[in-house]
This record gives sequence, C-alpha cells and structure tokens, in this order.
Amino acid sequence: MSFNVTAASVFVALFLFVTWVGFIAARWRKADLNLLHEWGLGGRRFGTVVTWFLLGGDLYTAYTFIAVPALVYGAGAMGFFAVPYTIMIYPILFLVFPRLWTIARERGHVTAADFVRERFDSRLLALAVALTGLVATMPYIALQLVGIEVVIGALGFPAGGFTGHLPLIIAFIILAAFTYTSGLRAPALIAVVKDLLIFITIFAAIVIIPAKLGGYGAIFASVPPEKLLLTPPSGSTLGSYSAFFTLALGSAMALFLYPHSMTGILSASSGKVIRRNAAALSAYSFVLGLIALLGYMAIAAGVDKNPLHAAGFEQFGANFAVPALFLDMFPSWFVGVAFAAIAIGALVPAAIMSIACANLFTRNLYKEYWRPDCTDAEEARMAKIVSLVVKVGAVFFILAIPQAYAIQLQLLGGIWIIQLLPPILLGLFTRGFNAHALLLGWAAGTALGTYMAATRGFVSSIYPLEIFGVTLPGYAALYSVIVNFVVAAALSPVLDRLWPRTGALDRASNRR
Repeated sequence: MSFNVTAASVFVALFLFVTWVGFIAARWRKADLNLLHEWGLGGRRFGTVVTWFLLGGDLYTAYTFIAVPALVYGAGAMGFFAVPYTIMIYPILFLVFPRLWTIARERGHVTAADFVRERFDSRLLALAVALTGLVATMPYIALQLVGIEVVIGALGFPAGGFTGHLPLIIAFIILAAFTYTSGLRAPALIAVVKDLLIFITIFAAIVIIPAKLGGYGAIFASVPPEKLLLTPPSGSTLGSYSAFFTLALGSAMALFLYPHSMTGILSASSGKVIRRNAAALSAYSFVLGLIALLGYMAIAAGVDKNPLHAAGFEQFGANFAVPALFLDMFPSWFVGVAFAAIAIGALVPAAIMSIACANLFTRNLYKEYWRPDCTDAEEARMAKIVSLVVKVGAVFFILAIPQAYAIQLQLLGGIWIIQLLPPILLGLFTRGFNAHALLLGWAAGTALGTYMAATRGFVSSIYPLEIFGVTLPGYAALYSVIVNFVVAAALSPVLDRLWPRTGALDRASNRR
C-alpha cells in the first residue's frame, strides 16, 4: 500500500486536535482530580447532552465501525444482528439503571462490585464481579487497537515490526497521558468531536457511495443471494434464526454490564439523565444500520478485486473492507477525515475502559484487600497508575498475540460479562438470591460458557445446542447465563438456611 500523504496529513492534524482537547479537559468543570469520583466518574455531573455523547462514544467503538460491516461483507445478513441488539438494550437501560445510579449516588459506589459488596455483604461475590469485569474488558481494549491498526495500515504506513507498530504505540502514549491528567473528562469531551466526525462520514457515505455504484437497487442486486438471507451454508433456516436471535438478545443483556458502560452511566448527574438517554441513544442504532450497509457496498464495489488493496486484505482480512471502500470512493482529504473518525472512535472507548478497569482494581482489590485505610488521594493516585498499566497491557497484548487470537478472546468477553446479570441487575429488584448461590451460579455459568466456546475452538461464540433431537445454534453467553440463573435460583432457598442474607441494603429494608 502506497503512502497517502494528503490523507495522513488530515489524519494527524485531527489526531493532534483531539490530543489538545484531551489535555484541556482537565480544566473543564474544574474539580479536585485527586478524588476518585472526580477523576473516574467526572464528579457524577454530566448532563443529558454530555452523557449522550459519552455513552455513544463508549458503546459505538472503532471496532464496531470496522467489524460490523466486515461481518456483513464476509457473512452477509447475520452481521445485522447488531442492529436489533442495540435497540433492545435501551429498554433495559431505561428500566434498570436509574435505580442503580440512585443507590450508587446515595452510598458512594464507584463500581458495580461496590454495589454487590454492600448488597449481599459478600467479599467473594464482589471479587468475582471485579475480576470478571477486568478479564472481559482487557481483550475489548486490545480490539480497539485493531481498528486503529487497520486505518494506519490503510494510510500506507509500513506494516509489521517495530516501525509498523510505532504509530499505534505513539497514539496510546498520548491516550495514557491525557487520561492520567484529565480522567473521564477527557473521553467525554473528545466523544463530542468523535461523534461529529462519524456522523459526517456516515451520512456522506450513504449518499455518495450509492450514487457512484448506481443506487441501492444496484448494490443489493450485486450481493450474492446467500448473503441477503439468514441461511447459513448448512441450510438450516431455523438454526440461523436461533443464532441471530440469541446473538442479539445475549449481546443486549451483556452490554451494560461491562465496566466501561457502567462508568458512563454512573457519571450521569441524575436518573432522569439516564432515562432521557435511553430514548435519545436510539439515534445511534439508526446510524449503526447505515454502518452495516457499508459491508454490502464494499461487495458491490468489488474492493477485494482491486490489486491496490491486496496487501491490506492479506494483512487485515475482511476488516479492511471499509477502509478499502473509502479509499476507492472518496478524495484523499476526506479519507483522512473518515480514518480519523475511526481512530478517535477507538481512543474514546479505550480511555473509558482503562478508567473503568482502574476504578475496579482500586476500589475492589487494592482498597478492599491491601489498603483498606488508604486516603482519597492515595486511592485516586493508584487508579491513575493502574489506568496506565492497563493501556500498556493492551498494547503488549496486541503486539505479542496474533489478531486472530485477540478476536477469539473477545468472543469470550460477552460470555464472561453476562454472568454478572443475576447479582447486578436482578439483585436490584429482588431479595430472593443468596450470595453463595449467586457465586455458585456465576461459577457454573462461566465454566459452561467457556466450555461451549472451547468446543468451537474459540473461533465462534455460537454453540449447537441439541434439544429433543433438534439442533438450535445459539450464543453461548445466553445459554450459559440461563444455567447461571437456574443454579442461583434453585440453591438460594437451600443456602439461606446456612448463610442468611445480611447485606446492608437488606438490613435497611428490614428496618423499614
């Protein structure tokens, strides 16, 4: 791939601009950033508009921008499961998370593990929540690097070796610096720039690219029929529907359990802000549907047949489909804008994820087990240091491990994080679960989900479940969390007699 000077210049200019925004964010709504709730949650003062951009930047990442159309490009209509999934998450957000925000605000919780620790009076269950969040988030951070690497490669930077990874390393050094300095304020402010760039890019793409390809009718006519329908190569229509449905439902149930999603929610200024965003964030679902269509546009444009893109597809596979499409359809200056939108779209969630991991480690490991008497300043300082370590770990993760393996681990992310559904979400509304039963349910669900993925060689999250002689392929996360729930519900009455529930919230409820 030849070096694109114009696109690279625009890309670097926009990257330097958001770097400046990240550093000046420390002065925005100025407060004492030596307090963890100020550094890691923005002081819980973000209003409707800022929360909308922050959650949008948090949930709709560069990997989504690259991977969703790549899946449509490679696998066809199955890739559109991301659209109903992002529609289903908002009723969950509206109904559940304002209550969690209220409890967290009243009791000073910074993480979901804080809530579980007090709700069930169980250090072990809180530890399981914290460790699950950390483990599930690390490959998610690493996969943001995939998005950055793809666009850096598409700009023509040398691939492979230290030189090929140097732009990525520089980007994450900058990310580490402004996150350490400004905390959650940095990605919140940068998210505004990121979303504006993405909206400009997408709306330009859905108008200009179809015009060049002869319209949407010509685009769909050029797509192979098997990629327009939910029929896998095996020909099992029922199986394809079950896979599509369980992927959408399981992903929706898991998304807001991730630490970075929780951090974005707890940074809101009120429960009303969360409810407003549950309605307003559906605009991103519309945009996601447009992003998915880029996969079909890449097929119609025949990007894989262009010899100029051979090296890109050889290095990045289907993930190169969207960059190749933009290189073919837009002038170099706009390619720079689009690629900057993707790269900045990786930095925002990566920053929030590193902050969320830092909050988890500091509150639920460091303070809980090592320094229970640490001061607020020590707590915040440790969180800042851990946020640096997490970023360094993510960089080494992708430098040392092949991308295919990182993607395989990401398949486990949803399987692991969804196991927190009973203690966090169901625990908000019912006192019918015993902490030890929840811990056993978590262990059973995690083990089963990991086993299901292992039987597929970690290359697929779809497990072929046999029910009465009928095979129903489905998302392993959904199947395993059902087992988790059944174990927790069945064992709670039995274990209540041995270990009664004594959480602080239970005692408060009993007094009332």
